[in-house]
Amino acid sequence: MITGKVLSVSLSAERGPKKPVAEIKLDQKGVMGDVHAGTQRPVSIIDSSHITRFKNITEARDTRFGEFAENITTEGLQDIEFKIFDLIKIGEVLLEVTQVGKPFHDQFRELGNYVMPRVGIFCRVKQGGTIKAEDNIEVIQKEYKSIVITLSDRASRGEYEDKSGPRIIELLESYLKKIKVRYSIDHKIIPDDKTELKKLLEISKKDQYDIVITTGGTGIGPRDITVETVQQMLDKEIPGIMEMIRLKYGQEKPNALLSRGVAGVMQNSLVYTLPGSVKAVQEYMAEIVKTLQHLIYMLHGIDIH
Repeated sequence: MITGKVLSVSLSAERGPKKPVAEIKLDQKGVMGDVHAGTQRPVSIIDSSHITRFKNITEARDTRFGEFAENITTEGLQDIEFKIFDLIKIGEVLLEVTQVGKPFHDQFRELGNYVMPRVGIFCRVKQGGTIKAEDNIEVIQKEYKSIVITLSDRASRGEYEDKSGPRIIELLESYLKKIKVRYSIDHKIIPDDKTELKKLLEISKKDQYDIVITTGGTGIGPRDITVETVQQMLDKEIPGIMEMIRLKYGQEKPNALLSRGVAGVMQNSLVYTLPGSVKAVQEYMAEIVKTLQHLIYMLHGIDIH
């Protein structure tokens, strides 16, 4: 857990620099009385180290708290590479990072706009309360939690080496490294049993896994129970992903059209059911990762363009 301190709090009823105040009160819309409350970036934060660095580089005049259009000026957070969904706890207040930096427009010439677009942190309020100078800060860094579930009677008995599950892990890990997020990936091998699968899905839902991927059991055989079991747990289906994959690969290999795999949302988890072959896994994952991060943002109400 990483800690820091609040140096000052500021607000303004109009756009531009903000004015330091003794304390700010936050509700679900943001800083009460501030112009940005209720917007896409309701609470803004900048660490004093970035202000100091800016002034040293530009030889700018001394500035006051709030002049960089920040609601909260902090100390001690300079070495943190913030990511979307990181949590910032200040007393009773809990903030969630929704954006790091923002689009820069040349016509903005006031002092703050040279810094906030690059290093400013923008948050939404998960739990409201009051913030004042000298309050301590705790940073809880987001970890993308994933689980890969292999369904195979033979693999679960040790009679057959599971190759599809490990391949999904390799491809998912490569993608998560590429987008530079913190992550953990669990792997379970179970028989083609709907009771065991449902139990794992319930655990994934309760523990708020971000990504759940199954492999195996998407055909029409008597032991293929994956799709029916998963569908019962989904709050919403995302049919277009699997339809596109079946169509794309089925044009050359008609057998690809026989997979009944589905994708959807289970509370806060994105769920994908993949076939059992390594080749199919590679084809499916190549398409799934194209929209994966965007879907996670959508699921949590983050508007990123």
